[in-house]
Amino acid sequence: MNVNRNILTLDEFTLTQLRQFPTATGELSRLLRDVALAAKRVNVEVNKAGLVDILGDAGTINVQGEDVKKLDIFANNQFMGVLKHGISCAGIGSEEMDDFVVFDDEVSNQSKYVVLFDPLDGSGNIDVNVSIGTIFSVYKRISELGKPCTKEDFLQPGNKQVAAGYVVYGSSTMFVYATRRGVNGFTLDPSIGEFSLSHPNIKCPESGKFYSVNHGNFFQYDESIRKYIDGCQRKNKENGGPYTQRYIGSMVADVHRNLIKGGIFMYPATTDKPKGKLRLLYEANPFAFIVEVAGGLATNGKQRILDIQPTELHQRTALFIGSRLMMEELETFTGTKIK
Repeated sequence: MNVNRNILTLDEFTLTQLRQFPTATGELSRLLRDVALAAKRVNVEVNKAGLVDILGDAGTINVQGEDVKKLDIFANNQFMGVLKHGISCAGIGSEEMDDFVVFDDEVSNQSKYVVLFDPLDGSGNIDVNVSIGTIFSVYKRISELGKPCTKEDFLQPGNKQVAAGYVVYGSSTMFVYATRRGVNGFTLDPSIGEFSLSHPNIKCPESGKFYSVNHGNFFQYDESIRKYIDGCQRKNKENGGPYTQRYIGSMVADVHRNLIKGGIFMYPATTDKPKGKLRLLYEANPFAFIVEVAGGLATNGKQRILDIQPTELHQRTALFIGSRLMMEELETFTGTKIK
């Protein structure tokens, strides 16, 4: 088999990046490789989910009040286990668990980072073979090294993230992560079992043709949001014609498409859920970091997502995220100007 040596694997890429900073410890690089390892394990089970007893509900309810899928539990255990057995993570927070978990041992207490993740976003689509994903974010601890991490390490605003990323389990499996230096995407090559650089230096187009929103909740949205959605459907030729609606019901897949091709994803607050439904720490913050590094914008309709100070681990929020010009157009309807 001929191997194209012009394509870097994730390990090779992170080491190449590390060589540019002689004083770096490599701890973040190891942490990202641990996350990729867990993702590869989850990918194996996702791809054979129809052949084993891993489809369907687990018969339990998570802290969000949602039915837990069997694959949710598997994915959560894989990410927690890999990070716990590594040497680069002091503790984790997961959408599937009530509280954060401290890895209270001598090595982990010396680790600089904590990780928050949604182990399997869009898991309601598992049984119908629609793309699902993993979302994660990495924060540098503010607690004292050498001691167990604390809740305050997890309740930092999104602008304190040092890295964030997601994995799409779809027709191909992609691992996308961002640091403040840029956003890069890696596609899993099953022939060698490695993520290989396929989308270097991703930039979110300034505008696009897609808008993603759940029209089923249309009459529960604020009037300004309803007017914007109407505008998406009625745009004239001078403004590029009407936008095309694309809504999968799997946030990872929807935001990934808009990041690559340009578009806007909206999950507004509703009369039933006035605070919004998405999780600030596990979904909104990681994607806001990624999209902003790529040149887009992310808000809750009133303020920048990354500037929100979390007060609880499972805090909810509305979310509007996507291409810069489309987000600025939305702001003309909401009357809120956000940098």
